[in-house]
Amino acid sequence: MNIKGGITSDGIQPDREIDACGLMCPLPILRARKALSEMKTKQVLLVYSTDLGSKEDFSSFAEQTGNVLLASGENEQGVYWYALKRK
Repeated sequence: MNIKGGITSDGIQPDREIDACGLMCPLPILRARKALSEMKTKQVLLVYSTDLGSKEDFSSFAEQTGNVLLASGENEQGVYWYALKRK
């Protein structure tokens, strides 16, 4: 899956996006947590990260918080992305 203009290739359109590129654990998760806390139920957050560990971190984060990890992937530039739906 790729990101094209803020929309994932499977058609997920986020309500909000955050760029956590260049930040190492736990900062991408902390930024996502803060953003989700400011969003309404069922809104979608798209997070960009270059931290290799974020793959496991976002999966665990979703399970622990009750938010839904709708999709994730890596784009051509090696940036990981995560689409999370607010619980």
